[in-house]
Order: sequence, then structure tokens, then C-alpha cells
Amino acid sequence: MGQGPPLWAHAIPLVESSSMTPTHDEPQLRRDQSPWTTRRLLGWITEYVGSKSIDSPRLVAEMLLAHVIGCERMRLYMEVDRPASPLELTTLRALVARAAKHEPVQYLVGHAWFFGREFQIDKRVLIPRPCTETLVQHVLQHRRAAPGHANPIIADIGTGSGCIAISLAIHIANAKVIATDESPDAIDLARVNAQRHGVEDQIEFRLGRDLQPLTSGSSRGEFDIICSNPPYISDAEWAEVEPNVRDFEPPAALRGGADGLDLIRVLIAEAGQLLRPGGQLVMEIAHSQREAVLELVASADLLTNPIVLKDHEDFWRVLIAD
Repeated sequence: MGQGPPLWAHAIPLVESSSMTPTHDEPQLRRDQSPWTTRRLLGWITEYVGSKSIDSPRLVAEMLLAHVIGCERMRLYMEVDRPASPLELTTLRALVARAAKHEPVQYLVGHAWFFGREFQIDKRVLIPRPCTETLVQHVLQHRRAAPGHANPIIADIGTGSGCIAISLAIHIANAKVIATDESPDAIDLARVNAQRHGVEDQIEFRLGRDLQPLTSGSSRGEFDIICSNPPYISDAEWAEVEPNVRDFEPPAALRGGADGLDLIRVLIAEAGQLLRPGGQLVMEIAHSQREAVLELVASADLLTNPIVLKDHEDFWRVLIAD
């Protein structure tokens, strides 16, 4: 993965001020008489971060510029000739430098989209991803097909930003959701997101690891759904993880032990005791773990009918067992 030629070797700072001299690592812009409009900046950022082997460089450019200007991404294309202010250019240059070093753009702008809604995020939590939406979609479809209890109780293990718990609470208005995490920082951020989306009264946050928070203050056989996006990257796979993930996202939310199944084993072994008749365990897994998790369910007490669903990229991604 080459870095390409030094595109900005003969460039000058965005703002010519001794108090705003760019650092050695910050990108710079060439001097000419043309204003730095939205159109021109989108092209420059796209080219620059693309030269650093950053995925989806145009999307990165849109997110960074919209964040600095303070507008929706669509607005960028409605005002393509808008000139940026000196302060905007200085702020933007620093963010582009960080993005070029593979820092996730979602952390740089402080939010990510999940299931059609925006969630506040930072380095305390995993960045929500589209593949996890498959889990939410299944739970909602399952509820429509077999409504079950009028007031379902749902658990979200390892809630992180709260994106799963909050999305389910929004779409199942009569549900009670218990969201757990072993990180107090994650719980704090998930609370903020729950308040932002108006479902704080539906969600009870509990601190703790794996299923332990559910066995305190809850009855066995109480839950209609136990869902989780647990850490599942194996030690062998960790070295191959992209730097934007490995170097910036919280390892505790990603690494699942030698074979990636440490927490998955616990959830499969113990979830059946906490589910009501007809309840389901719904859990994200790695594509490579499909056969292993099916075998674990086959040997588990009180769980039956395991299947694994594919996500939008055709990867085996979500385990279901009841």
C-alpha cells in the first residue's frame, strides 16, 4: 500500500500566520488566486486522503467538510461555490491530516449513522457498522411475525454506543430494554444517545460483563430477546485488522480471545436459562465462525434451532437460536 508522490511538497499553509503555521505532518494547499470553495475543497480532500489509501475518500471529504462548516452533507452540493473562511481552512487541514493517518472519520466528526439515525460516538466505543443492522432487522421482523408478549423484555449485552438497544426501543415502543456494558464510559455515552433519541425511559443501563448484569435484578426465563455484538476477533486475525480499526477503536470491544469465541461461548452456554419459551438469542459473529457457533449451540442446554443469517455484504453474520 504505497503512499504515492508527495502531492503537497510545493504547497503553502492554508493560513499565512505565524500563530497558525502547520505542523510537519499537516497537509498544505498550493498558492493561487482561486478561492477555496466547497467544490475545490471536496476535490482536494478526496485526492489527498485517497493518496494515503484511505477507504471511501469522497465520503471522508464530505463528512469532514460538512462537520467543519456545520451543515448536512447534501448542503455541500447546494452551495458548491461557497468560499471557506480562514478559520474553517485551518480546522479542516488539521482534521484531514488526522484522517490521512487512518483515524476514523466518525471519531473526527463525533457521530456515526446506524439504522437511519445519528449516534454520538468517540473513542470510548466501537463505531456502529451496517452489518450490525442485520441483527436489528431480524429482531423487528421476528416481532412482527411472532409478536409474543405485549411488553417484551430485551437485553443488549455490550451495548457500547447503545445503537442496538436504542434502535430496538425506538421501533418497539412497548419494549423494556436492559443494556449492559463492562465499561462505565460506554454506559455514560449510551445514556447520552438514549436521551438524544427520547427512549431513556425504556432503557435500563447496567454495568457488568457478559450475562452477569442480567442475573442481578432479573428473573430467570424473563427475556424475550437477548442480543449482542460481542468482541469476536481472534488473536490470529487481529494482526490483519485494518489500522483505522486496530489503532483507534477500543480493543476490548473487538478482541475475543485466542479463537475469538471467549464471550460468545458464555452467551451461548448461559442465555437459554434467561430466555422465555419462544425467546431468542440473536448475536453478531465473524463470517469465519459460522460452523463453530452452530456446534456450540448444538451442545448447549436450552437452545435449539440455530441458524446464521447473512448481512448486506453476503457474509455469515448473525446467529439466531431459540
